Amino acid sequence: MTAPAAYRVSHLDALEAESIFVMREVVAEMERPVLLFSGGKDSIVMLRLAQKAFAPANIPFPVMHVDTGHNFPEVLEYRDQRVAELGLQLVVASVPEALISGLVRESGDGMRNRIQTPVLLDAVEKHRFDALFGGARRDEEKARAKERMFSFRDEFGQWDPKNQRPELWSLYNGRHHQGESIRVFPLSNWTELDVWHYVARERIPLPSIYYAHEREVIERDGMLYAVNEFFRPRAGEERFKAQVRYRTVGDASCTAAVRSDADTVEKVIEEVAATRITERGATRGDDRVSEAAMEDRKREGYF
Repeated sequence: MTAPAAYRVSHLDALEAESIFVMREVVAEMERPVLLFSGGKDSIVMLRLAQKAFAPANIPFPVMHVDTGHNFPEVLEYRDQRVAELGLQLVVASVPEALISGLVRESGDGMRNRIQTPVLLDAVEKHRFDALFGGARRDEEKARAKERMFSFRDEFGQWDPKNQRPELWSLYNGRHHQGESIRVFPLSNWTELDVWHYVARERIPLPSIYYAHEREVIERDGMLYAVNEFFRPRAGEERFKAQVRYRTVGDASCTAAVRSDADTVEKVIEEVAATRITERGATRGDDRVSEAAMEDRKREGYF
């Protein structure tokens, strides 16, 4: 008699199942969830997971983009195309509109990441969202490594890393009072390499800037920034063309590229597997403001 084949679940299947379980828990527990969608690879993967979690029905919540006005055009084009394909409701929380209304004020360095927070919190209050799906992963940055799957935020949208709820046996506590909310991170246990393996397996299209292409750049603080309307060279900085790609998508004013010849998913996977610096550590100028830059923003209500 032939022995039955051993049943094994792959690493990616286990991560996918965990993320889908978390999404279903949120929809079961919360009244008005929303998915934060930037057009970056992590939010794109979350969108695919949401499709699988609720198929054959449509995704039962809207997506929201906090638009700083400093976006890469390729990313905005992808966002609008994907939203139209899936028939999703898109909520845009606009930083430029908030600047006009006086809700926020432009910072001296020109970066808008810090002033995204009041705009996000205003949209949460306006639309009464009580759960926000975010694409943060624990491997990205030390502040994000402190966060639970369900990250409680008080009535001011603030996060206290010392006051987090235990998640023993994957039991998630969504209890909250009016005005409070939960940030939910289904990709917490994923790595950058996991994300790219999943993109390859699911054949998920991504914005073209994730793959190698030629751009005019300048070098600043050891990073390569594309020259564009939001990022201009300083005196003495030399423009040159280089073959680059982006590991993460943020504002064009603070997100750097990396030298790369990886123009396919397979080549990107090889490249990511060999790197020892996280994508935020290698490419995000806004995280270099201070050692605690990300944690400070999260305490204020950042994603």
